[in-house]
Amino acid sequence: MKELLGLLKEGNKSALTAALVNTIVSIIKGVTYFFTGNIAMFAETLHSLGDAANQFFVFIGSALSKKRPTKRFPNGFGRMVNLVLLGAVIVVGIMAFETIREGFAHIIDPTSSTGFLINLVVLLLCTILEFSVLVKAMHEIAHDVGLESKGLSLFKDSILNLGKAKAATKLVFLEDSVATGGGLLAMIAVIISHYTPFHQAEGIASMLIGVMMFIVVGKVFLDNAAGVIGESDQSMHLTVGQLVMSDPDVRDIQVLTVLKEGDVFHVDVEVELDPMLTLAEVDDIKDRLEENIGKLRGVADVLISFDEDDAIRNWEYGDGR
Repeated sequence: MKELLGLLKEGNKSALTAALVNTIVSIIKGVTYFFTGNIAMFAETLHSLGDAANQFFVFIGSALSKKRPTKRFPNGFGRMVNLVLLGAVIVVGIMAFETIREGFAHIIDPTSSTGFLINLVVLLLCTILEFSVLVKAMHEIAHDVGLESKGLSLFKDSILNLGKAKAATKLVFLEDSVATGGGLLAMIAVIISHYTPFHQAEGIASMLIGVMMFIVVGKVFLDNAAGVIGESDQSMHLTVGQLVMSDPDVRDIQVLTVLKEGDVFHVDVEVELDPMLTLAEVDDIKDRLEENIGKLRGVADVLISFDEDDAIRNWEYGDGR
């Protein structure tokens, strides 16, 4: 139990915050839907409920991925977060299907809902809450890539560097982007349905929210399926390669592999050296490279091997063949 509590403290805080906020939001929306029967509110209730469940799964997965390797699992549990995310998207997929199905039924048989002002106020407040979680996720992304972004630059930097963010943070960003957009869409639909006879607007909004949820499901599934299999990180590959080649004693890189596992990187590099170097000098080079590569953000371990210089340049192509 003590070990589990210790792991939970290391879980992704952005995911936990998002899960708690979306739980509260889903309850508020659910109660509002129960009294008003607004189909757009129903779509937002399922959306927030799916997000809450998903993000709780993500928090647990990100915590368990920090567990130290054991004799049975010597490679550690880094990919646990990817496995959990693959399971979590099933929850969102089911919610998305139900949202689209109910929206389509409302378009075929539109009915007017009650409590216009209540619906609008609840959607506005919940959208503000979800937007605050989105901003927190943006700060997490900026922190992951070492940026101190503020104001409007935070939006730009978080979008441009989304691919470099941790898997859990990326999920929170995607889901709360859709949640914020879905909330605004639902508000527009409620206003149109109230002031015009076009009550199908709520059903259309529900279907669009469901489609946006499916887009997130697809994106998260593809990203984490690659993570489970074992994905090479090209950006870190180039960074490590340039760092190794900057060492004055390194002649070339024979092989370089940078494997992303969960939120960490495993580096395996074979470098070419002058065959006339002594064992003591080679050992010093090894220690120096391990130290420098280990300082890079997210690097968990480094394996370095050596070969004599064959006078054939490989790294100039940037692939470390």
